Amino acid sequence: MARIAVIERAKCINGKGCDLICGAVCPVNRQEKECVSVGDDGKSVIDEKLCIGCGICPKKCPTKCIQIINLPEALSEEPIHRHGVNGFELFSLPTPMFGKVVGIIGQNGIGKSTALKILAGLLKPNLSEIGKEAEYGELIERFKGTEAQGFFEKLKAGEIKISYKPQEVSVIPESFDGKVGDLLKKVDEKGRLDEIVEVLELEKFWDNDIKNISGGELQRVAIAATVLKDANLYMFDEPTSYLDIKQRIKISQFIRSLATEDTAVLVIEHDLIILDYMTDLVNIMYGKGTAYGIVAQPRPTRTAINVYLLGYLKEENIRFRGNEIKFEEKSAAAPTVENILTKWDEFEKKIGNFSLKASFGELYKNEVVGVLGENSIGKTSFVKELSSKDLGGKVSYKPQYLKRKSEPVAMYLKDAAANFKTQLIGPLNIEPLLDKNMDELSGGEHQRVEIVKCLSAEAEIFLLDEPSAYLDVEQRLLVSKIIKDFMFTSEKAALIVDHDLLFIDYLSEKLIVFEGEPAVSGFANKPMSMIEGMNKFLMDLQMTFRRDQDSHRPRANKPGSQKDKEQKRAGKLYYS
Repeated sequence: MARIAVIERAKCINGKGCDLICGAVCPVNRQEKECVSVGDDGKSVIDEKLCIGCGICPKKCPTKCIQIINLPEALSEEPIHRHGVNGFELFSLPTPMFGKVVGIIGQNGIGKSTALKILAGLLKPNLSEIGKEAEYGELIERFKGTEAQGFFEKLKAGEIKISYKPQEVSVIPESFDGKVGDLLKKVDEKGRLDEIVEVLELEKFWDNDIKNISGGELQRVAIAATVLKDANLYMFDEPTSYLDIKQRIKISQFIRSLATEDTAVLVIEHDLIILDYMTDLVNIMYGKGTAYGIVAQPRPTRTAINVYLLGYLKEENIRFRGNEIKFEEKSAAAPTVENILTKWDEFEKKIGNFSLKASFGELYKNEVVGVLGENSIGKTSFVKELSSKDLGGKVSYKPQYLKRKSEPVAMYLKDAAANFKTQLIGPLNIEPLLDKNMDELSGGEHQRVEIVKCLSAEAEIFLLDEPSAYLDVEQRLLVSKIIKDFMFTSEKAALIVDHDLLFIDYLSEKLIVFEGEPAVSGFANKPMSMIEGMNKFLMDLQMTFRRDQDSHRPRANKPGSQKDKEQKRAGKLYYS
């Protein structure tokens, strides 16, 4: 059986508190063969050809930096790329298709961004030979007989021009000084600047310095800069991060419009509703995060998402997740007066030039209420105001923006680790993070830590602002289930602000819908049923939703489709 050894070199402490313990316990080393040795950087190196997969060294390693992984039996080829000795391996690549928007879905650390960078020419694949940069001819030979062969042949001939939007849009201000308009004028190769500015609604911050705009504004600038380049393959790595649901829908429609007979589009997206809405085909990526990633064959979008939720690739006969993710119909049981946990009166608050008004509201035991609305409409101000009020019980609040700390994770989550190991620490895979400092965590790791911190507090009411940010699809659905189960078993209640409609749909019994004018005024309606709240919310978007007949997940109807017209005529924009 083929296997790989992966070592997190940053965690390896050989020579600094560890005297090559992994080598000392290795049965192959004891036979005087060098399976485990010391590399040029003074840290452990494992020879995968000699490794017998006994599993002893990962168990004995004091920092748990070693993974020995048996690869699927059907996987016979060498990886496309490997990040150093005993590093992450990527097997296969997604293939762009002209006239189609092709999506990529998979957990964090599975190689999605690496695959896009290889296709974009930003990263030269080494075909598993460290230090090598493969030529187009080698890639053409490697993918002989597949659609990828044709892609690399066209790329080599200069017939494909690529424009790529990276995942981290926050780096743009580090490489460019000046106004938004100046940046976009420089990259406009098509002469479509005025059109793109109007479509992406960039007028309001056109004259702003690039360093002084919000994350959502920066995202739209990055998308504009990408599409203004004269290309026939556009790649977008998480194009809806920082955007509210209304902006996500508009961006999805815009990205769909880019795919023509002569143009291909590749998209990485974690919002399943948006992925479903904008793509024609989807590549599932599976494997083991930070260890290896494999690209499955493309499937029609609906099929691919349902297969991903199922966790089993039938054609490949591979189960990549042990459990199926299920969506259930909402129960309509009416809460009783005895179950009221807290209530608040209507209130008004002035924040600079912004005016916030809120209706009265109630929260019941075992209840999760979702909060929906545009950016800059007052959602964060609303939950902050609630967190400062006397609600008759203790309140725990997770803010939207997470502050970096130098404190060790183990110390920060000391109480949670002692009291919520099975409820929070284990399910959210926090154990491997306990040896790190808070300022060493990735965005997704930091988010999970803060969610645990919030939920483990001594409180009756939990307010979480955008808990799905930086999380992949599986993590989002896992977090939503944990929050829902936690409230139900503890007879507590939560308010959840988020822009991922599927996330909100999965965990909420009720909704608070915001209305108003962004940056001017906002009004928080009282909590209402999911059907009433979603109908109100979708009315403004002019969208309708149905349940998928197989997975029962929410799906956005295509505008103007028979189902869309039918639901609008009936006044039922949200499935019952």
